Amino acid sequence: MALWSSIGHLVQASVAATLLFAAGVTAATAPLPRTPGELRRSVSHAEMLIFLQSLPRSPGDLEISITELTRSPEGRSIPIVHLRRRGARNPLRALVFAQQHGEEVSGKDALLFLLRDFAAAPDSFPPDLELWLVPMLNPDGAEGGRRNNGAGVDLNRDHLLLSQPETRALHALARRLHPHLSVDCHEFTRDSRDYLQRGWSEWPLITMDAANHPLLPAQVYETGLHWVEEAAAAMAGLGIAYQRYLVGDAPPQGELRPSTLDADDARNSLALHGGLSFIIEAGVRRRAANPDADLGERVSAYLHLLRWLLAPDPQRRAQLVALDPARGTPLPSWLPTNVFWANTRVRETLVPVIELASGRTVKISTATVMYDRIVKTAQPTPWGYAVASDAAGIFRVLLGAHGISFESVTAGRTVATSRCRLLRLEEEYDEVYHRYEGRQIVTCAEAQPQTLPAGTLLVALDQPAARTAAAVLDPRMLYGLYQYPPFRALVGEYGTLPVDLVAAPGVTP
Repeated sequence: MALWSSIGHLVQASVAATLLFAAGVTAATAPLPRTPGELRRSVSHAEMLIFLQSLPRSPGDLEISITELTRSPEGRSIPIVHLRRRGARNPLRALVFAQQHGEEVSGKDALLFLLRDFAAAPDSFPPDLELWLVPMLNPDGAEGGRRNNGAGVDLNRDHLLLSQPETRALHALARRLHPHLSVDCHEFTRDSRDYLQRGWSEWPLITMDAANHPLLPAQVYETGLHWVEEAAAAMAGLGIAYQRYLVGDAPPQGELRPSTLDADDARNSLALHGGLSFIIEAGVRRRAANPDADLGERVSAYLHLLRWLLAPDPQRRAQLVALDPARGTPLPSWLPTNVFWANTRVRETLVPVIELASGRTVKISTATVMYDRIVKTAQPTPWGYAVASDAAGIFRVLLGAHGISFESVTAGRTVATSRCRLLRLEEEYDEVYHRYEGRQIVTCAEAQPQTLPAGTLLVALDQPAARTAAAVLDPRMLYGLYQYPPFRALVGEYGTLPVDLVAAPGVTP
């Protein structure tokens, strides 16, 4: 059975019961205490299954259905819960998923509390909302207490390749739903070594950031950032330590910047389908004697932020509806291929940290908080791409997983193409410019007429999935397919790449 065809299959009670008995879990031991503050440990996969089976299916006018999204590499069921008011017209579609990283638990627990609250008080479910929840996307990692899935893959770095059943199923679902809103739930380390060496821990309890891929329409990027800023006031009013999500090292010398600008994570890759997409990260003190000591506090903060995001706010609803036309916005005439974060005006930022000795919040002055997206290189947008016939097999799978349309050439066809070569792959972290490993340095020749043999795949960029196609296929992207071994193996003699740039039909080199 195709991995994505399992979407819509019922989570059979007998399967759930088998898993539960195998784990020694009964209804009496299943999961949620009365309040998040009473939570002393995270809910296990088996406990989650029995909890979901216990939910009423039709409380009031709220309809709750549970289906199986897919199975993990180790065979565990990955359920998805769908909530909708009976008779709702034109509801906003929201997709929220958690525990891509198996050891990051509080988002999953918050989604279960949210489900319980909606089932107990169906009138509290927003009437203009249709909601899909995947509480645990990586049950193999969850059960093993590890970041990666059962195949050893970091799922949140698999949204370019879509090599795993979990990511393929999630993308198939997103393409079917076209959600107005997507939320990916994680945790970050609040007490990393560089903070501890200074006697600090990070200040925020919970953080959020919007999708930022440079191929996103400006309206999508700017609206997402506006929501991130609006949430700050809402969380401050509740006394919750919240800020925009930043990664990096401790101030004042450490570089701090928003999330990755690339398409290999869920936040950016799902945003390329359209709508707003966010990542939420709660802060966990991993080096504490008991990292779960403040689990209830993290879950409570998650619940407040999720309820704010999902609330029936007329202004935010209007913004989401206004973004729908952006799904069909043509690509710009130039593709940004090397983009990074910088502080262009040498702004001074006060970064709050917690002094461990006193418990006080202090603010550290720094000029190394990077909020500005900088385009280092941009290349002309081609008409499309030609995939060599001898590489068509692996690319057919990739294109199908991303929902990218293509034509298979059945007879020789002459077009103007630009052949590209991989000069080198930089596999070391760049300490000077703080660039991740896996940078592909590519050069492309001038376009020349070429007769494409039968079996060549032609991918045009005048299609709904144009942004995804460019992000995935363009060989000039600094972080692209050839950093990964299956595609690096396709690099030919003298670094020749299997994907050519195709000029518009009728264009003569």
